[in-house]
Amino acid sequence: SEHVLQEILVCYKKGKRFMNSPLTFVCCSCLTVCVLLCIKDNNFLSDLRKFKEAKKQFDKVSEEKEAALIKNAQAPRNKQHEVEEATNILTATRKCFRHIVLDYVLQGKCIQAVGLESLTNHLLCVLQLDQLVVDAAKEKRDMEQKHSTIQQKDFSNDDTKLEYNVDADNGIAMEGYLFKRASNAFKTWNRRWFSIQNNQLVYQKKFKDNPTVVVEDLRLCTVKHCEDIERRFCFEVVSPTKSCMMQADSEKLRQAWIKAVQNSIATAFRDKGDDSESSTSTGSLDSGGEPKERSLKGESALQKVLVIPGNACCCDCGQPDPRWASINLGITLCIQCSGIHRSLGVHFSKVRSLTLDTWEPELLKLMCELGNKVINQIYEARREELGARKPNPGDPRHEVEAYIKAKYVDRRFVRRPSDEELRNKVISLIMNLSCLNAEAAESPPMAMPATLPPPSPCKEMVFYEPKEYSQGLQLYWASCARSLPDMAEALAHGAEVNWVNTEEDKRTPLIMAVQGGSLVTCEFLLQNAANVNQQDAQGRGPLHHATMLGHTGQVCLFLKRGANQNAADIDEKTPLSIAVEAANADIVTLLRLAKMNEEMREAEGPYSQSGDETYQDIFQDFTHMASNDPDKLNRYQQYDLQRP
Repeated sequence: SEHVLQEILVCYKKGKRFMNSPLTFVCCSCLTVCVLLCIKDNNFLSDLRKFKEAKKQFDKVSEEKEAALIKNAQAPRNKQHEVEEATNILTATRKCFRHIVLDYVLQGKCIQAVGLESLTNHLLCVLQLDQLVVDAAKEKRDMEQKHSTIQQKDFSNDDTKLEYNVDADNGIAMEGYLFKRASNAFKTWNRRWFSIQNNQLVYQKKFKDNPTVVVEDLRLCTVKHCEDIERRFCFEVVSPTKSCMMQADSEKLRQAWIKAVQNSIATAFRDKGDDSESSTSTGSLDSGGEPKERSLKGESALQKVLVIPGNACCCDCGQPDPRWASINLGITLCIQCSGIHRSLGVHFSKVRSLTLDTWEPELLKLMCELGNKVINQIYEARREELGARKPNPGDPRHEVEAYIKAKYVDRRFVRRPSDEELRNKVISLIMNLSCLNAEAAESPPMAMPATLPPPSPCKEMVFYEPKEYSQGLQLYWASCARSLPDMAEALAHGAEVNWVNTEEDKRTPLIMAVQGGSLVTCEFLLQNAANVNQQDAQGRGPLHHATMLGHTGQVCLFLKRGANQNAADIDEKTPLSIAVEAANADIVTLLRLAKMNEEMREAEGPYSQSGDETYQDIFQDFTHMASNDPDKLNRYQQYDLQRP
């Protein structure tokens, strides 16, 4: 009996960390029975040894599962064999984990049954012992049945089931494990328990730890996919003062979390609609110089945007003094309408604060070239004709939301042009473009190397009629003619932003925007999901064309948006080789800096940052110069013109 007691005590000491688990009662009851009765039952000792062995296997497989999750998270998206290997290992480990867990619970149930039986027989003499044995046998059969079922289950898509529940009793709308990228210099990834509660995003390192607040107010945040890093299934929650990069275990879980954050943002606006004062106080977080500087930038952006016709009131409900904007539509919004726009998703509307966010110069110019008046003439063209009432400030949220969805998602109030109207519009754009080309022809041409004939597709369009008129064709020529209102109209009428003109070397609207020479039109198309790497029939993407034309600002913009500078055209020329041949030092500098930054990121591995600070500063300087003083970037062209 002393040997038995010693063996039980050793098992207890090794397993005491599980005392808070559902198996606590099993361990405690078994220990009590054995100590009191000094059990010599060989069957019980055999079951106890099986329980100890099951516990060891459980500990081991738990560690293996954690390692498999980490390996799956670290698998780079561009190495398919590593992705498949990590996925297969994770699937197998999950299946093994469930198998071992059931074994562990089954052994615990057996000990519990034996322990209760012994305790009943020797201490209490309970008359219902027979029934207890029957119940224990039934539980054992049920567990064995579940064990058999689990072996036949397919674990290939065995993701954690997450559901968003804003009305949960504990106030937690959603919770689950995510990998979080640390803000330290090494950018390490750690697995944490995240939850959305009380309009905040928080996480815990351990279950009993106090939650760490990532985002204090979800109303000030946006959430977006992150496809430009090595790790898969990543998304980012961005606030005015910081951002947090997270990674889910699968694409399904990533979409669930993104939707949950978007719904929480919308709920936060609905619950705290009267929140202009709160927004203002949150904006003045300046305990130091950086938030104050950001606020000044925001005020400058606000002043410039609100002077545009119609922008002094919310585009959708007329609320005065709006503080938010939709950057892909070019409109200003009140706080309630901005929350509704966020809930539509970024493919419909990208919301940004006019006071809390820093505005790039090209975005600011984009806002100034569109505005509420222009956009409402497009998206509300048939509103009065259809008898639809436009919301007023203070109307119930559900009414405003229904109107906004009808306006931007269903495009119910857009007036569709007739075939003749569309034809006249396209011809008008081509004629205007011809006039611009004629004016440009009066000035001396830009010097180009003999091996690089300057692309100028616009001049040919005057001499023949297109085979077919479409909204895509309107967007195509409006992009070249730098007409943002006509571009916005074409998109509202259903134009595909990556439409391909098969009659013009398969060029896209973005390539034509490069030909037109406007940085703002390129920015507008990119904000509306234009593909920065789509090539024409010559194998040249927008970056090729911008380099050939010497448009430094556009080169800078495309590199910031992830353009592939290693892509070669049918002549095996890359943008860098074209820039070197053209002797454009600015573009060569930008391309080499971007290439060096990319190589540094690859060398650092999956924990690398999005870019070196020096690299970011240089690109920011070029961006401001391209928007505010473009003549400086044409100095090499001017030098070529002055040479004898």
